[in-house]
Amino acid sequence: MGKPTGFIEYERLSEAHDPVESRLRHYREFVHTLNDSDARIQGARCMDCGVPFCNTGCPVNNIIPDWNDLVYRGNWKQALEVLHSTNNFPDFTGRICPAPCEAACTLGINAAPVGIKSIEHFIIDKGWEMGWVVPQPARSKTGKKVAIVGSGPAGLAAAQQLARVGHEVTVFEKNDRIGGLLGYGIPDFKLEKTVIDRRVAQMEAEGVVFKTRVIVGSKNVPAGIINDATEFVSAEALQNDFDAVILAAGAEVPRDLPVPGRELEGIHAALEFLIPQNKEVQQGKKNPINVKGKHVIVIGGGDTGSDCVGTSNRHGAASVTQFELLPLPPEQENKALTWPYWPYKLRTSSSHEEGCTRDFAVATKAFIADGQGKVKALQAVRVEWQDGKMSEVAGSEFELPCDAAFLAMGFTNPVGALLDAFGVDKDARQNAKAMTDGEGCYQTNVAKVFAAGDVRRGQSLVVWAIREGRQAAREVDTFLMGATTLPR
Repeated sequence: MGKPTGFIEYERLSEAHDPVESRLRHYREFVHTLNDSDARIQGARCMDCGVPFCNTGCPVNNIIPDWNDLVYRGNWKQALEVLHSTNNFPDFTGRICPAPCEAACTLGINAAPVGIKSIEHFIIDKGWEMGWVVPQPARSKTGKKVAIVGSGPAGLAAAQQLARVGHEVTVFEKNDRIGGLLGYGIPDFKLEKTVIDRRVAQMEAEGVVFKTRVIVGSKNVPAGIINDATEFVSAEALQNDFDAVILAAGAEVPRDLPVPGRELEGIHAALEFLIPQNKEVQQGKKNPINVKGKHVIVIGGGDTGSDCVGTSNRHGAASVTQFELLPLPPEQENKALTWPYWPYKLRTSSSHEEGCTRDFAVATKAFIADGQGKVKALQAVRVEWQDGKMSEVAGSEFELPCDAAFLAMGFTNPVGALLDAFGVDKDARQNAKAMTDGEGCYQTNVAKVFAAGDVRRGQSLVVWAIREGRQAAREVDTFLMGATTLPR
């Protein structure tokens, strides 16, 4: 695949970024896709490795060597067709997926892996530029109706697949725009929302009906979860009005930090900061949380924490510190031990590069009040790990100024009231219980009710959500029609 000697002749080329000083002034995307010539050279680096581990490293099983080769040969349109054959939304994954495929790249054993994500980004942007991404409405209708609860990547993928085989699909979303956390949880500087909007327009042309501001099953939404709903639809109504229901509402319940002072003003779950910021950028609605000139502490070292860092820097925070409970990972993974699996190593995001102090193996002990009910400082302690157990380091307590704290420690489970409304069984982690193998894949214990994405597997990646949405669509089509032409 690619040029037989390309991996020897050419170096990996990363996508260009706007300089920090300019991108901190706005919320637009600042990563530039490869040009035609650079994309061909990067495609040329794909080896004829015999067993393309990248295919299985990718949760949607993208046929990566094939479209790398097509890009190398300049066959952009055919590359797009191959890419779309396994992934409904490469415009999402080409921007925000962490690229487990690259961790599995054979070239990556002893050299820089093929820039798979940048090539994917190039293919789909080229497709939109050339007008090749068009609606694909079904040739005939089946008369079957499917309801999908949640408009994140799992719900969107399932909706598009089912609409294309002729089912009437209605997607219900409790917030005022489509996209789930793609729409409001991820900042525009990582994923501009026009990227989602053009996909929604494509799907509407394919027959998908979107209903926003509608909450399904229960009006009981836990604290820390944004809810714009003005309408309510019961679980019974969906079960009566539709031939199948897919629950794809994500895992939205944030992990809390029950320490003294948690109730103080200035301490927020991460999405209480990020979602209003997206609404400010997109709709002009002022974010009630402003950290300009403030000392910000972000607790949690993952992608959501990184998004809080980047947004705080754009506000003009006086300082941004990010804590991680786990120890500092190695800068380079042990490839002989981890390849082709996702390695444990230090990962530095573009937001970190914009300005952030990162500290590892730190546990928060308490928040300190200023006497007026606001947080003014944070007490922490260093910890050490042994045999998977954490213990505090004696005498290591310290204090930092803190005017605002964002809790970005992940999400624990989906909203339980939604699952309870449908009577869906839960697993030990309080996710919807449904298997992905064998007979009855993605089916819950309730007749005609399926579950896919984070609502079933727990907090995960966009690419896993797309995979589950596609696979659930296949199972629903089989359930409704007795057979299916949709791929697994």
